[in-house]
Amino acid sequence: MPLALLALAVGAFGIGTTEFVMMGLLPDVADDLHVSLPTAGHLVSAYALGVVVGAPLLAAATARMPRRTVLIALMVLFVAGNALSAVAPGHHWLLAARFLSGLPHGAFFGVGAVVATGLVAPERKARSVSLMFLGLTVANIAGVPVATALGQHLGWRAAFLGVSVIGLAAVAALYLLVPHDRAHPSQAGLRGELAALRSLPVWLALATTVAGFGALFAAYSYIAPMLTDAAGYGEGSVTLLLALFGVGATAGNLLGGRLADHSTRGTLFGGLLAMTAVLALFPVLMTDRWSAAAGVTLLGAAAFVTGSPLQLMAMEKAAAAPSLASSANQAAFNLANAGGAWIGGLALAAGFGVTAPAVAGAGLAVLGIGVAGVAYAVDRGRTRRPARPARVVATGHPERAEALRRTG
Repeated sequence: MPLALLALAVGAFGIGTTEFVMMGLLPDVADDLHVSLPTAGHLVSAYALGVVVGAPLLAAATARMPRRTVLIALMVLFVAGNALSAVAPGHHWLLAARFLSGLPHGAFFGVGAVVATGLVAPERKARSVSLMFLGLTVANIAGVPVATALGQHLGWRAAFLGVSVIGLAAVAALYLLVPHDRAHPSQAGLRGELAALRSLPVWLALATTVAGFGALFAAYSYIAPMLTDAAGYGEGSVTLLLALFGVGATAGNLLGGRLADHSTRGTLFGGLLAMTAVLALFPVLMTDRWSAAAGVTLLGAAAFVTGSPLQLMAMEKAAAAPSLASSANQAAFNLANAGGAWIGGLALAAGFGVTAPAVAGAGLAVLGIGVAGVAYAVDRGRTRRPARPARVVATGHPERAEALRRTG
């Protein structure tokens, strides 16, 4: 595998760290800026909104530029957003800085996935995407805990300065390791890029992402109360257990990349089925500490097995605009984050018990299987559709040939 994938993974590591570190620093930020905890929680939403807005727009707007230049520019924007977060004088300024930090997130992963697949042989595309995503999963093991500890001991601003340093390292790595490429004048610009999203298979691929990862976030958003109230862990153990989730996610990501190179759709269905089973068993797994730890790890593995297949599926269904489709898939991941957490919260508020969000997540995973099945049926229908028979044109009668061409 080329070293350029390491540069992409470093960028993914920084993005993954800044995305999730805010959850652990919310109490510190709320106290320092003199706002309530729910108000501070809007900082998480601001970042997610930046991802959803920036992913398709930045990918489309930069479609004609060299992709290496785009990746470096996006990471510079990422550094600026985190540096501004570190010096924000008040809550509203921090809200704007977090939105700015989220803008390059989806486009970086989207364009990066296109670059990654272009660096390797066709039979290794999924593996190359999984190696880029490796930075995101490792961030949950090392980056987020270290940044959280840094913020708790030196102040939350230090955490964002640390993330800015990671971003600068990513800029250097991208500049040194990613090969030069040319601009893409053949692309049709913003309007042409957006037109590529009119395809039904593209929307079915994005819907599969929303449903599949919505299943994960329905449970993961409420994993802390499950571990403390149901499994009996102390609050101090939750950070270690979340690191186990990161270990499972890393293993699942690497496994999914290898399997998807052999069967993209088979790996996707297998991952969604595994996630359905794990989430459905959560009420049982959370009755014991050891089984709860195993359940958290298995959830990370099952969910991230589907990461590379979902990314490739979106890119393949929009061959005319792979960067845009790939970036839109990242926006779909964040919609899954928000939607899954909302649905899990409804299940919890309904009084069905602390593990009810996991059961709701199992239902979303089944929905994801259904949407993926519809996408598969649509693909098969298009493949089996008979080609329009060609008309035979007599070469000796040019006038008749021209008339036939005009009438189709």
